[in-house]
Amino acid sequence: MLNRLLSLVVVAGFICASGCAPKAVETPTVDPVARGAYLSIAGGCGDCHTPLKMSPQGPAPDASMLLSGHPASLVMPTPPPTGDSPWAWYGAITSTAFAGPWGISYAINLTPDLETGLGKWSETQFVQAMRTGRHLGNGRPILPPMPWPNFARMTDADLSALFMYLRSIAPIVNKVPEAVPALPPAPPGA
Repeated sequence: MLNRLLSLVVVAGFICASGCAPKAVETPTVDPVARGAYLSIAGGCGDCHTPLKMSPQGPAPDASMLLSGHPASLVMPTPPPTGDSPWAWYGAITSTAFAGPWGISYAINLTPDLETGLGKWSETQFVQAMRTGRHLGNGRPILPPMPWPNFARMTDADLSALFMYLRSIAPIVNKVPEAVPALPPAPPGA
């Protein structure tokens, strides 16, 4: 009886090893543009790069200006002193301009417009900008509050997907003002 039971166990083990083993599960293919859209939302890109407009419920993202940056038509006054705060929210109604010890930063146009957005950027320049914190990957520093150090931790595939998504949205002509870096402190006794 024991021999017969052992034989059944051995046969069952052989059958299972040849056909019952779990099959390799294929990872579903994810559309990179859809992945980029997800990353844009999860990364909060629209929080600064999509201007707010006043709605009956208060400030809300302006869908017609999706990721177009600080509105060119909105001339900002000289920023107020930051006081004891290390930075200040500036341009409160749009949430697209910021001032602090670094100077004044304006959320850039992330749409694929050729003249005012990322339309002329290559994927390599975009990835380098996110990795180095430099505009176009080798230009001026990307100023706060842009969390480029967080984006620098993304995989190449995720940064590529994000770039592909940004290239897929509607181009919007919107010439954002240039960032205004803070002047270096005056030398003592000057």
